[in-house]
Amino acid sequence: MDLEHVGQAYSSVADLYIELFGSSQQVHVDDLAFIERHLSNRSGTVLDLGCGPGHITGHLRSLGVDAQGIDLVPEFIAHARTAHPNGKYQLGSMETLDVADHSVAGILAWYSLIHLPPEDLGGVLAEFRRAVAPDGALVVGFFDGDEVSAFDHKVVTAYRWPVDELSERLTRAGFTTVEHVRRPSDGTHRPLAAIAAIAADV
Repeated sequence: MDLEHVGQAYSSVADLYIELFGSSQQVHVDDLAFIERHLSNRSGTVLDLGCGPGHITGHLRSLGVDAQGIDLVPEFIAHARTAHPNGKYQLGSMETLDVADHSVAGILAWYSLIHLPPEDLGGVLAEFRRAVAPDGALVVGFFDGDEVSAFDHKVVTAYRWPVDELSERLTRAGFTTVEHVRRPSDGTHRPLAAIAAIAADV
């Protein structure tokens, strides 16, 4: 599945998505704490890739982080610029980041890798590693599962990943996992997980 198709799928439900998820108050407090723990102390630019309505980018900026949001969906970027007028938001793809090698202090990919087929993940992680400075941080949120498997996400097909397997893929791309968390299904939400990793020396 190409990311252009993913972007079009989100464009078709952008207003509803913004209503449901467009505020940092709608992010689980444990998730915000995890993100803050690994990205709020970064000196330099932090890219929020697949930033959606810009709510987490805005939250990081409120903490003094030089966070910049990038997304495929024009409606999300337009909303983010209106809701967070002091922020930095632009259209773009995580497959080709418009930044110099090893120039960013961190990357947040919060449920924005979930639509990538497993065979496409390596190329995107390699692009992340190209962009991140040594000792820079990568924080990934994703759907947890016992095996890599596709499922019918409400917007477009998504994939579950076992924590250990995604961590291994990060290792192959040049990152070292420093923390992971898992949250089981609560009857409303699917099992969720997050990994924080540090870029190895070049």
